[in-house]
Amino acid sequence: MARKIIIDTDPGQDDAVAILLALASPELQVLGLTAVAGNVPLPLTALNARKIVELAGRPDIPVFAGCDRPLARKLVTAENVHGQTGLDGIELPEPTIPLQPQHGVDFIIDTLRREPAGTVTLVPVGPLTNIAQAFRQAPDIVARVPQIVLMGGAYFEVGNVTPAAEFNIYVDPEAAAEIFAAGVPLVVMPLDATHQALTSRDWIEGVRALPGRCGPAVASWTDFFERFDKEKYGSQGAPLHDPCTIAWLLRPDLFEGRRINVEIETEGRFTTGMTVADWWRVTGRPANALFIRHVDRDGFFALLSERLARLP
Repeated sequence: MARKIIIDTDPGQDDAVAILLALASPELQVLGLTAVAGNVPLPLTALNARKIVELAGRPDIPVFAGCDRPLARKLVTAENVHGQTGLDGIELPEPTIPLQPQHGVDFIIDTLRREPAGTVTLVPVGPLTNIAQAFRQAPDIVARVPQIVLMGGAYFEVGNVTPAAEFNIYVDPEAAAEIFAAGVPLVVMPLDATHQALTSRDWIEGVRALPGRCGPAVASWTDFFERFDKEKYGSQGAPLHDPCTIAWLLRPDLFEGRRINVEIETEGRFTTGMTVADWWRVTGRPANALFIRHVDRDGFFALLSERLARLP
């Protein structure tokens, strides 16, 4: 049976590739997308999510708007990376599918209560505001979640928005702290792993040549956002962060990590949003996360190419 997932997202070009990878994979049943404010404000992330499911030929996937700001802070966005729309690089048509009237947090709560306990995995690839708010409003659902597979954090690679913090965690560190303390098994896909998932010109041109519309869209998105990463990191390509979560669900053998304790810094003068990863297990605190540190880059991009070729 296909694994049921909810993707919580703030698209974002790499979010879009993650969504496409999930929709191209019969091993996964995407129950819905919940949009959150992050890379761009909520009206744009909710719009972009609808554009992406239509691009994939899946207008049956419901899209819900969630929280428009962090739990306790002013929203920080990343138009400098993703462009003013969040999906700069190719202009997609206005979506025909409506935004669902239900709030995204309520959809998460209702779905976890409706489906059998232990059957719905949460896959947040943006700030963790929606998930934390759902857990606050409905503590009974926490024990029903078998796993959260999230993109966020950094330790050995340090931060990408401050010297200490990765963007998704930095935007809402209070939400992240609550999720990391909730007791749900976590798989954490940090920059330590995703910075190894670098695009190459050969791969981009390969997906651009795929039949249909999704491959060329991915190539155009990558063309846009890799210019920022190349300048920032001096790398030959750009990291595809968010698709690593979906790839882990499909092929965990492509990744290496270890179970450790991870705490979220919410009060540091210079380190707010830091994922304090006890890689060497020096604190004695119990492990709460599988913290991924390595990815098989070639295997990851081969999987991505094979699945994107299935889309229209």
